[in-house]
Amino acid sequence: MNYEIVIGLETHVQLGTHSKIFAPSSAEFGAEPNQNIDPVTLGLPGSLPVLNRAVVESAIMLGVATNCEIRRFNRFARKHYFYPDLPKGYQISQFDEPICERGRLTISVEDSQRTIGIKRIHMEEDAGKNMHDARTLSSLVDLNRAGVPLLEIVSEPDLRSPAEAAAYLRAIRRLVRFLGISDGDMEKGSLRCDANISLRPVGELKFGTRAEIKNINSFKFVERALEYEVARQTAVLVGGGQVRQETLTFDSVQEVTRSMRGKEESADYRYFPDPDLPPIVVEESWVHDVQSRMPKLPDEWQRDLTERYGLSTYDAAVLTSERASIDYFSAAFEVCGNARAACNWLTSELFRLLNKSNFDISQSPVKPEALGALIKLIDSEVINGKMAKAVFEEMFATSKSPESIVQEKGLRQITDEGEILKAVAAVLEKNPSQLQGYLAGNERLLGFFVGQVMKATGGSANPRKVNEIVIAELNGRRKGPVLG
Repeated sequence: MNYEIVIGLETHVQLGTHSKIFAPSSAEFGAEPNQNIDPVTLGLPGSLPVLNRAVVESAIMLGVATNCEIRRFNRFARKHYFYPDLPKGYQISQFDEPICERGRLTISVEDSQRTIGIKRIHMEEDAGKNMHDARTLSSLVDLNRAGVPLLEIVSEPDLRSPAEAAAYLRAIRRLVRFLGISDGDMEKGSLRCDANISLRPVGELKFGTRAEIKNINSFKFVERALEYEVARQTAVLVGGGQVRQETLTFDSVQEVTRSMRGKEESADYRYFPDPDLPPIVVEESWVHDVQSRMPKLPDEWQRDLTERYGLSTYDAAVLTSERASIDYFSAAFEVCGNARAACNWLTSELFRLLNKSNFDISQSPVKPEALGALIKLIDSEVINGKMAKAVFEEMFATSKSPESIVQEKGLRQITDEGEILKAVAAVLEKNPSQLQGYLAGNERLLGFFVGQVMKATGGSANPRKVNEIVIAELNGRRKGPVLG
């Protein structure tokens, strides 16, 4: 029997606010254990939570970006469970009245696009972190992360393959980074997900029994974990067994899922409205204000890059994979006005050197305005493409401006037609057999003569003018006497 894969993701996005969602402590990553704490974080008696306005605005931004309905009246609830990293004995989250509902997100997988439903986006606080020491057989708790603001994005069960799940997660990461609400750094835990997966016979409408894989923190692991679970559940069903509803963890070393516990239902958490936090009323004017401050989103950029800037769909996808890339491109284009050249230099030469140096684009020694200035030197025929590559290498190594490097190294190209004509005549005189071959009809030798002229001028001649003058001279020789 053939089975259809049904996947839904619960994605947790850690927001980049300065302080926690309900407390004044810093939300910054990397502090010494238990430094970013306060009475609210510790759940001390008498301490009261106060909502961080920036968290609500981040949720509105993401809701607008994913075409969600923004609930005008929403509230927080208490979600009860008892782990050492949860000092209060409950997590403040949203349950039946989330801030965002009924949205959608378009993903691309293997040159095809699919729209995935967003069931809800809600605000909540993160828990702390348990650390287990096998040497001392003890466990330690770091509460720096407790109370850090999260947005949980719950997809509809619309994903139909592990590859689609990974593509969806990448789309979420790209979106939150474009919005500037999270760095989406999966290594730091800023983006992680729980994956719900079940199988059902093809054509069946009823969902199969689902298993949940908790806290997956990389695109590769999402795909590998789901691939393993598809194979495991298929084997169970084909063998006549029943899939258990359970919570799993993914062993990234063995690349297998392992059972943790039975799957909880919402009733197990004993949700009820948090009495310490009043409902949130989101006025229409607030939504409009937040929307007016939102940057251009990836899909809008892709349309502009292909329709207004004339770039290919592939180049547009590369540039919009990261907000830093599109910001760099925009700044370079502002200087040079040549979209194709700015894209080509960014995605080929700059990316090559960044990868070689293990730099992020934000660490680039070549600022976008400097790249734009280099392209202007090429377009104004001050230097040619070969010279430009040498200049660019020097720019990357020294952070100097292209103009100063051209001046220091005397790299201006030869544009004087009389000087180029002398070089062309000398090359024709030195290569009589090739000249005769060309005059006899072998026009492929044109490239040979152009190359020899460029070599003779040390690559400093203007290639376009060299090409024009070589063609003119060869055509003139066709009408006159043949050398040799």
